[in-house]
Amino acid sequence: MKKIVVLCGPTAVGKTKVALDLAEKCNAEIVSADSGQVWKELDIGTGKPTPADQKRVRHHLIDVVKPDEHFDVARYVELADQAIADIQQRGKLPLIVGGTGMYIKILLHGLCEAPAQDKALRKILEERIAKEGLPILFEELKKVDPETAQKIHSNDTTRVIRALEVYEISGLPLSYFHKEHGFKEPRYQALQIGLTCEKKILHQRIEKRVDWMIASGWTEEVRELFRFYSADMQSIRATLGYPQITAHLRGQISLEEAAAEIKKLTRQYAKRQMTWFRADKNIRWVEATTFQDATELAGLCNSI
Repeated sequence: MKKIVVLCGPTAVGKTKVALDLAEKCNAEIVSADSGQVWKELDIGTGKPTPADQKRVRHHLIDVVKPDEHFDVARYVELADQAIADIQQRGKLPLIVGGTGMYIKILLHGLCEAPAQDKALRKILEERIAKEGLPILFEELKKVDPETAQKIHSNDTTRVIRALEVYEISGLPLSYFHKEHGFKEPRYQALQIGLTCEKKILHQRIEKRVDWMIASGWTEEVRELFRFYSADMQSIRATLGYPQITAHLRGQISLEEAAAEIKKLTRQYAKRQMTWFRADKNIRWVEATTFQDATELAGLCNSI
């Protein structure tokens, strides 16, 4: 079975620094497991590794689709499998890095056998979102599948539609299919490492990160995007912070209000990430605030 290393944890915990250090010590290349970083031109708000970081260590699954294209977890797994095979063929270690728990889980254990997509039904759901608003449908999802609703972001149109679609087709919640699947059979031999830190410190890091993103030109990035693309895209709707920056550019809220809302949503998202990752008993946890270098972690990687 192919061997990989997974480095996960909540947003702003410090995965980038640790991943770069670990990759250099283990002769590894990084495969992103971040649902925001797949989109081209969404750079600042997704916290993409800098050109210097990507020169230092080769990265995969960054900037793989245009902002107006569709992307889902099945496509992610397909591309990640290809990247992992390529990395291993060249005698290097694949290091999967990110905070999108669903991407990591399905990469490790495979997709569950839920009903196939129904284009007609999806169109109806999309039209309802355009007419009634996504919050209405998210409230419906909370009633029919509270477990799934708790795990996804209320602005994640793609996943809300998928969960409602599965329920409409089968009469069963998506969470039922996940439980039936069990995610038991591993696709890779994986060493899973999780970064964590005290909640107060994480919240401080989130505050600083959002402030830095806005100071670095996040608003200008989104304004430039809308010269060529519509605001009604999966990439904008489903990526943390971009709906709030969009609302600011439309004159609906001030930049200060947008920043405050993004910080609040990011704190909530980090909490959901930790709930997701804590449920995985295979993850070995490392305290981010006391982390010095990746020497000890590299020893673990070499032992798999």
